[in-house]
Amino acid sequence: MVYDGLRREILAMTLRPGSPLDEVRLADRFGTSRTPVREALLRLASEGLVTTLPNRSTIVATIDFASLPTYFEALTLMYRVTTRAAAASRKDLEIMGTIRLRQAEFESAVRARDAYAMIEANREFHVAIAELGGNPYYVAFFGRLLDEGRRILRLYYSTFDDRLPLHYVEEHEHMITAIESGDVEAADRLAIAHALQIVRQIQEYVSRDIGQALAIDKL
Repeated sequence: MVYDGLRREILAMTLRPGSPLDEVRLADRFGTSRTPVREALLRLASEGLVTTLPNRSTIVATIDFASLPTYFEALTLMYRVTTRAAAASRKDLEIMGTIRLRQAEFESAVRARDAYAMIEANREFHVAIAELGGNPYYVAFFGRLLDEGRRILRLYYSTFDDRLPLHYVEEHEHMITAIESGDVEAADRLAIAHALQIVRQIQEYVSRDIGQALAIDKL
């Protein structure tokens, strides 16, 4: 309960980066002892969402905007590699069913303007595509990148006031069509476009609302 509650608040940016996390206050808030709070914080730390400072105080992990260029370079590469591999693979009907299920969940979340559900469904959609490609190393690495970028994605959705245009749902549909038809080159083009529109939107957000001009559209 403590882990789920804190994780949701961190990913939703209700708990802002740098916010202090005091074990005693959290225990009072959740009505528990300090042990489950400590365990939740350790688990969140392993996911990169919480940081313990040298003075042993704990805060919500900050977002290193300076690292965004290299992060997006890796993310764009994995979008391409996994989507191409899925299109080139022999189709596993069970995994294709999972991809379509995650797409339906994503569309429902978009229509409901539920940012947290959008983030979860988007993550599982792209991980399922990676699983269809059949390379477990790609699955693990891409999953980790998507996890690290959850709060970045939250900022991305906030640029639309969580009213994500439905053409982003349609982009997923086009990717599914390319995968099902085995069109590797179309899958690659769609993956590039899908990644770059996220990069550009985040760049605009950072430049406008955070006052840092990051050259991340060079990818």
